[in-house]
Amino acid sequence: QVQLVESGGGLVQAGGSLRLSCAASGRTFSSYALGWFRQAPGKDREFVAAISSRGRTTYYADSVKGRFTISRDNAKNTVYLQMNALKPEDTAVYYCAAGPIVTQTRSIIDNWGQGTQVTVSS
Repeated sequence: QVQLVESGGGLVQAGGSLRLSCAASGRTFSSYALGWFRQAPGKDREFVAAISSRGRTTYYADSVKGRFTISRDNAKNTVYLQMNALKPEDTAVYYCAAGPIVTQTRSIIDNWGQGTQVTVSS
């Protein structure tokens, strides 16, 4: 089990950048796949990006491919989401997730963070 705490959200203008961080507690961090999901008002939670336990494989939703980059630092128990060229439609609460499987087509999530708000103004 890991506990996840996101940070780095905020208000940014369209075209700007933000970097989200998710710090984890627990000694099993490096054994988990990690992902970022988001939920906009009135919409279902959706997959954004994921990274394998060793960081060798990444997955992205088509809507963010080429603009967002996921990375992890197992020594710091932290996963990041660098978001560039932000659009108003990226506005959502962003959640960090950990589990044995996290990809754009299939996820088994053991732990969720509390979420961080990202707002992109036009």
